[in-house]
Parts: sequence; structure tokens; C-alpha cells
Amino acid sequence: MTGTGPSPVGTGALAPDAAERAFSYAKDVLRQGMPRDKVEEVLRAQGFDPATASAIVQQADGMKNERQVAGRRHMIVGGIVCAVGITVTAATYSAASEGGGNYVVAWGAIVFGAIQFFRGLAQASDK
Repeated sequence: MTGTGPSPVGTGALAPDAAERAFSYAKDVLRQGMPRDKVEEVLRAQGFDPATASAIVQQADGMKNERQVAGRRHMIVGGIVCAVGITVTAATYSAASEGGGNYVVAWGAIVFGAIQFFRGLAQASDK
């Protein structure tokens, strides 16, 4: 497990992989909308001490927020790339239609930007 913050490892009598399973569980149920205090309560019922349960929930919640920030970043980059592709296409088409000639359809930038934008939208709207 990687990340910042207190490590939930070293929970005493619990199985060595119990902290990993608890972290995975916390990420999943927080994403589904379960309140933090309820998640901590479930972890305490599974044998984690209050400080460790709180650390696991805090770390899982932090990862959820990082995912939303990354999603917004993907949306911005995708939107810019798509807009540049559309602008290049429109500008070259306009120049070609006035004096005759060739124009560029920047379909790669448009498609890549749109895919990146919608992938980021899905990531950012993930609970």
C-alpha cells in the first residue's frame, strides 16, 4: 500500500493482510457514500483500535479526493486539446474556402481530447 499519512499496518493480533482488506473496504464504501464515522465503526467492530480505524478511513478518503482532482485535470487537458483541434480545423478550412486550397481536419486532437474529457468527467464525478 502506498500513500501518505499514518500507516494502518501493525494492528497487533489481526491478520497481516487485514489492514489492506480494511483499506480496500473503506475506499469502496466511502465511494458508495457511507459516512466516515460509520466506516470507522465497522472497522472497530472488526478489531481495529480507534486510532488505526480513523487512520485507515482518513487515508481512503484522501485517495478518493485525489481521484476527483485527477479527473478534473483530465477534463481540462481534454477540453483544451479538443478545442485546439477544432480551432485548427476551422482556421484552415476558413483559409482554404476563401482562396481555394487544402485544409486540415485535426481529428486526432479532437477525438483524443473528447475521450480524455469524458474519461475525466467519469473520474471526477465518481463518488
